[in-house]
Amino acid sequence: MDGQTSLSPAARALGYAGLLPQIICIALILTGHEWRYSALAGGFAYAAAIFSFLGGVWWGQALGHGRAGTGAYVLAVLPSLIAVALFLPWTFGWDWPGPAMLYLGALILLSPLVDRALGFADADFLRLRWHLSLGLGGLTIGLGLLAPQVL
Repeated sequence: MDGQTSLSPAARALGYAGLLPQIICIALILTGHEWRYSALAGGFAYAAAIFSFLGGVWWGQALGHGRAGTGAYVLAVLPSLIAVALFLPWTFGWDWPGPAMLYLGALILLSPLVDRALGFADADFLRLRWHLSLGLGGLTIGLGLLAPQVL
């Protein structure tokens, strides 16, 4: 390794800053703050938005590649559809958000496997994706495990 990277310091710093919303949500819950239920709902919304954003990244990478097959585009739309499906239990008054958070966190945690399978990302981007996905996925799973304390 020569220490060179294709990612700017701003891209790295802002990427890691993207973990702050989940950290704040966990802190609000652990301290028993009066906004703890809002923190739980906000943490779900944030994770769902980021998961949907990842689908947009995959879509853009497929378009940029120029020769991507249908499967790449199918994979790219799945995160948004899954995020909406995981939100539905709340709309029906079912047990939420704990189970949905666990699924969402696991999907985010494993999402770099899709990047690797698609093969569009360079090594630096993929390394950052792993760091951020393990962080956000793990924090989202943590929120899901804390959900029973809030409800």
